[in-house]
Amino acid sequence: MASISFSASVSSSTQFIRPSAFFLKPRSLSRLPLVRAKIREIFMPALSSTMTEGKIVSWIKSEGDVLSKGESVVVVESDKADMDVETFYDGILAAIVVNEGETAPVGAPIGLLAETEAEIAEAKAKAAAQSSPAPAPPVEQSAPVAAKIESPAAPAVAAAPPTPGKLVATPFAKKLAKQHKVDISKLVGTGPFGRVTPEDVEKAAGITAAPKPNLVAAAAPSAAAAAPVVSPPKAEKSFPEIPGSNVVPFTAMQSAVSKNMLESLSVPTFRVGYPIATDALDALYEKVKPKGVTMTVLLAKAVAMALVQHPVVNATCKDGKSFTYNGSINIAVAVAINDGLITPVLQDADKLDLYLLSKKWKELVEKARAKQLQPQEYNSGTFTLSNLGMFGVDRFDAILPPGQGAIMAVGASKPTVIADKDGFFSVKNKMLVNVTADHRIIYGADLAAFLQTFSKIIENPESLTM
Repeated sequence: MASISFSASVSSSTQFIRPSAFFLKPRSLSRLPLVRAKIREIFMPALSSTMTEGKIVSWIKSEGDVLSKGESVVVVESDKADMDVETFYDGILAAIVVNEGETAPVGAPIGLLAETEAEIAEAKAKAAAQSSPAPAPPVEQSAPVAAKIESPAAPAVAAAPPTPGKLVATPFAKKLAKQHKVDISKLVGTGPFGRVTPEDVEKAAGITAAPKPNLVAAAAPSAAAAAPVVSPPKAEKSFPEIPGSNVVPFTAMQSAVSKNMLESLSVPTFRVGYPIATDALDALYEKVKPKGVTMTVLLAKAVAMALVQHPVVNATCKDGKSFTYNGSINIAVAVAINDGLITPVLQDADKLDLYLLSKKWKELVEKARAKQLQPQEYNSGTFTLSNLGMFGVDRFDAILPPGQGAIMAVGASKPTVIADKDGFFSVKNKMLVNVTADHRIIYGADLAAFLQTFSKIIENPESLTM
């Protein structure tokens, strides 16, 4: 299982410089000033660029266990893989804040690390205070609602004021402060231990969620304005309930797939289908199959060779205003795994020979099914290939993944009756490939030319083994 290391903030009454919430290279800590504090918070690490929250799969260590630098402490499930998280601090796991099976946002504390046994009781008390939800203020009131929502924040700050000169803020709060040009050093945090939260930054920037209560609490003349707020629940209730149904929440991976599918709706796409004779490819496959080469690898290699001649199909539109011509040809291939879908990436597929590419693909599939892929092994694709031919599917359309210009859907090769130019009939194996492309950067002529090149490579596949 893949592993990473985490760092943690430190809770103390003495002033110190707080290390950043997550490091991939623990050795960088050797340059930090000496930390005098005794209790450190273990944060939920960001395991990928798309990860916003993580799920605790299991705690490898238990409360009270003595930890040494480099030991695996907890297994975290991100939106793509499970990873061992290692500590690069010595100490005692004093308290577990987020239990197995629970989720937490990136940057949120999931455990507390004590330096000695003397601090364990204090750490447990802080963990208990942190996990206890604050009493919710009454909501069903009229005009004073907005004022009462803000009032509970004051005691929280007074209970654990931040040390003067020390900035304790979540990573997302710092990002918001930078975006909205808010001086985060002047804010008083309302989070655990006086931490500045995203809500604190939004309030300082004048961005609040107060309008929603005001709409509901408004007098009779504003009743019409409150109607849009109530409409979404009505839409949800319109679905009939089937007796005996069971609601199963998405896993982290399924949530990521759902998010990507919704993002794809914002991209204008078009689709082109192309029939290709596969007799020569089928014959080559029979020769190389004993050497461990799969049909998927043959297709990925052919796609990479065609993309070399048509770089625009390997391009990306990231801002809606420009082309990004990718310097590498990285073929992402869709793989179904338990309760999800992931796309391991064959990096520089045009530069690797068929047998090395096949070996690399086998390693990626094994890691994908064990949920051990590193982020660069699944998020660096420039073109995606989806092959359902092995299931007998003759044709299908694929949804364009965010951040790519095109995706190819490959169907099964089947005997087809073909008439030549002289009117004579013959039977040849043919497969249908459908390509979905981003119409902002790839036009019909571009895709047709790419498919013609791809077809020539498939129908004369000798170059695939060179």
